[in-house]
Amino acid sequence: MAFEKEKLTEQDLKELRKLTNMSRADILKMTTNANSGHPGGSMSSIDIYTVLWKFANINPKNFKALDRDRIIISHGHTSPGVYSILGNLGFFKKDEAIATFRKAGSIFEGHVERDVPGVEWGTGNLGQGLSAGCGMALAARINGYKSHIFVIMGDGENQKGQISEARRFASKYNLSNITAIIDYNKLQISGDIHKVMPQDLIAEYKSGGFDVFEINGHDFIEIYNALRKSYYSDHPTLILAHTIMGKGVSFMENIHGYHGKPLSKEQLKEALSELGSEYDLEKYENLRNTFELKKHKSTVTNPNPAIKLASARVYTEKTDNRSAFGNAVVDIAKENIDSGKLNMAVIDCDLAASVKTGGFAKEFPNNFFQSGIQEHHVATMSGALSTQGIVTFWADFGVFGIDETYNQARLNDINHTEIKIVCTHCGLDVGEDGKTHQCIDYVGLFRNLPHFKVIVPADPNQTDRAIKFAAKERGNFLIAMGRSKMEVLKKENGQVFFDEDYSFEYGKIIPLRTSAHSKHTIFAVGQMAKFAIEAYEFLKKEGIDVNVYSVSSPTEIDEEILSSLASNKNWITLEDHLSSSGFASTLSIYMAENGIDVRLKKLGVNDYSMSGNSKDLFKLEGLDGYGIAEFIREL
Repeated sequence: MAFEKEKLTEQDLKELRKLTNMSRADILKMTTNANSGHPGGSMSSIDIYTVLWKFANINPKNFKALDRDRIIISHGHTSPGVYSILGNLGFFKKDEAIATFRKAGSIFEGHVERDVPGVEWGTGNLGQGLSAGCGMALAARINGYKSHIFVIMGDGENQKGQISEARRFASKYNLSNITAIIDYNKLQISGDIHKVMPQDLIAEYKSGGFDVFEINGHDFIEIYNALRKSYYSDHPTLILAHTIMGKGVSFMENIHGYHGKPLSKEQLKEALSELGSEYDLEKYENLRNTFELKKHKSTVTNPNPAIKLASARVYTEKTDNRSAFGNAVVDIAKENIDSGKLNMAVIDCDLAASVKTGGFAKEFPNNFFQSGIQEHHVATMSGALSTQGIVTFWADFGVFGIDETYNQARLNDINHTEIKIVCTHCGLDVGEDGKTHQCIDYVGLFRNLPHFKVIVPADPNQTDRAIKFAAKERGNFLIAMGRSKMEVLKKENGQVFFDEDYSFEYGKIIPLRTSAHSKHTIFAVGQMAKFAIEAYEFLKKEGIDVNVYSVSSPTEIDEEILSSLASNKNWITLEDHLSSSGFASTLSIYMAENGIDVRLKKLGVNDYSMSGNSKDLFKLEGLDGYGIAEFIREL
């Protein structure tokens, strides 16, 4: 149990003083040895870090236990302070951190990363920690654990709007198992925080429903007492800790220049003398110089939610992919609920009626979380939630869940999350809402994230299987779709194409219509398959043979299929996406690298479109059946 003592003993205080003094010396050696880093904030935060890791329910023996407390460092540049206290408490060998800090191949990077034992979330771009903390606090509630989540932030980063979003969410869901701590040293890169951007932090957090304690961030007794109160509080809590940048070394104190500036060797000697610590930098220089330069492979793993695959639905009537998604998440939940417990969550941003999460909300209200119009917070929170053994679906419109929150998606990818982002209203199919809402770059953006798989299903039946596949599979997924209702794809004999025997296979290109005599092959991405089949029918009547293949994984290559089509004269990519960065790019790179001697022609979106019925927009862009057929006639 954490924070059991009613008050600290003299022995506790003696040990804390010893630990923080050692850590301050380590911070300075680490940054001087690397000739880079952020010593100032690390020195102001270290007393808080020491009390936290000493008394919270996390230690070198249980730092992977599911019911542990979590400590999230939102101002990730204070990594020297984090590594120093974790090393001094035995999470790893401290000398390695001091010697290899910011060295290529070392896990001890410039900003905290999950590969370091004891680090829960990798942060660098500020303002992310409280959202990640909300995700972990939600996970503890869903899992039934008593875990408490501590989020330490810089004062300057509280200027970020995402933190306001996170505060509102924590208050709405009364995440009493979350404590925010602000290292209030009142300095940021450009100087005094009140001159850079004034804030009334106490008023902001109180108005957001937080209990607020104001303390001296260098007084161990005040730190401990505030943390203990927050640990047993019935509300989310803020601890505003007044600190001094560069605390412990007289010539560094309250100097904002030491935010990101290491000491010179001469300054280090002076500082270590003041701290009563040995000057042994040469030892760490030698270790650094002999460190083997090699690429580090991440060993981060998440708990396995062990989801069972839900049975397939087969649609025969006209419907939309988003409704198929809404039904699929209900099916998954029903298949996996056990004695009232469901390790699954669906997150919405005020769009439940449009993204079709309302059915899940009605049947599983304890696992549905409505966050309002707060996409930046939700993107990070959902990512963190997905690392805790919770299958996490976040549904949104493409422009919000993809374009607006790309930075958060990138940070999720770095943190090895397992989020399932489902974005409806992608491409021209948004229609009348116009260019601001037509997400025509979803493949182009997410191809840049190494650990994300991108799926664009062709019809409601493939959507059903793709959603159920993604729920069971580990890792990050983006499933993108339009908004309109459509006929389900059928075989030439009129039977449902993606029937009860169909299983989704990531990366597989599927033949919809083929001819042994065809010299033209259309690769239709997602729901563009319906237009490709229309063109096929028009051309067939004219005696022009065309192959039509369905592409549901536009960032992947199906070499077996492509090899079989290498004798074709023309390959045509068809996508509701910018033709410069969608599947056409994937295919172009593959062709160039493998010397494929086939002419590639691109049919897609070439500029921002306009408001109008989606059917008319496809026609204007030459992407409907008539336009595609005309394009092929001219080849």
